Amino acid sequence: MKTATVFEIKKELQHRDANTLMQLCLRLSKFKKENKELLTYLLFQADDEEGYVTAVKDDISEAFATMNTDSYFYMKKSVRKILRNAKKHIRYSSKKETEVELLLHFCQELRALRPSIARNTTLQNLYQRQLDFIEKKMGLLHEDLQYDYGLKLEALR
Repeated sequence: MKTATVFEIKKELQHRDANTLMQLCLRLSKFKKENKELLTYLLFQADDEEGYVTAVKDDISEAFATMNTDSYFYMKKSVRKILRNAKKHIRYSSKKETEVELLLHFCQELRALRPSIARNTTLQNLYQRQLDFIEKKMGLLHEDLQYDYGLKLEALR
């Protein structure tokens, strides 16, 4: 079975009534947790971006606080999971400011992690890649935001 393109889906949705659209959204939310999370963001949190960013930052901080630091193997697995979760929330928002702010917070938490990531090449490389990615994304922001986030980025380097 061939999947329809976004354009085809959009065209078809324009011909449906509101009740049918609601039923389609509810049915879509039953199949995958990510669909439900995206609908939750769009319906309840999209209007309050600052609150959303704060909640995601709290989740990131909590994940770092409860991380198993017995060995670097477990730390790497946990850090990758936290980053994957952060990127998922960034995708929901699709705002560049949110992306930079959440990644900066992730890097701050990663740098403050004990035992230090300085003794593990994989974690150091992951940290450096995120800093480079933040720097690239900052170029797309307003000049004032670039300056503010630039100061935070330099503090992390």
